[in-house]
Amino acid sequence: MITLPWLTPTLTDLMLDAAWETLLMVVISVLVAVAIGLPLALALYSTGNGGLRPNAWVNRPIGLLINAVRSTPFIILMVAIVPFTRLVAGTSIGTAAAIVPLALASTAFIARLFESALREVDRGVVEAARAMGATRLQILLKVLVPEALPGLIAAVTVTLVSLVGYSAMAGAVGGGGLGDLGIRFGYQRFMPEVMATVVVVLILFVQALQSIGDWLVRRVRRR
Repeated sequence: MITLPWLTPTLTDLMLDAAWETLLMVVISVLVAVAIGLPLALALYSTGNGGLRPNAWVNRPIGLLINAVRSTPFIILMVAIVPFTRLVAGTSIGTAAAIVPLALASTAFIARLFESALREVDRGVVEAARAMGATRLQILLKVLVPEALPGLIAAVTVTLVSLVGYSAMAGAVGGGGLGDLGIRFGYQRFMPEVMATVVVVLILFVQALQSIGDWLVRRVRRR
């Protein structure tokens, strides 16, 4: 068994706590992103060119808002919405506070990925559902979403992987998690071996999430 001499019991406990905080931030953020991003993607699809009910007055403002959030660097977004974070989480530091900007950034990111997945569905399937008298809501929920499911799962996987990086970045402003541990011990206390360990753990996180996501996509496509 390989042992790491610099990982004292105290530091090991800190590493486990930081890993749990990172997992918590990523999972909660992506759940919020899916809950908000999917309706946004369905709205963008429906009101866009060639959609079920084109409406530029609805499509453009939603698109502009999503693009504005996506184009803002995450570290700047975190600082810019500090008042909103305090309003929602009651604080601007810590794991709970980091979830707010993480969820906001991932919602904009995943909404566009979901929209792309929906647009990849064969138009013939939509037209067939229309010909059978399906309503717009039925087409969206019972035709488009099931047909686009592999793409939607792949989008969630990409978002999860991105969130791992974002959560590490949140450590720069006291967001908790592995990023915070790496900065406090690896950088500020001049312990490069701790920083290297944090990087390895983050890589393992990403590999695990990507593998699970790829497996789910393959299972759904077979069905």
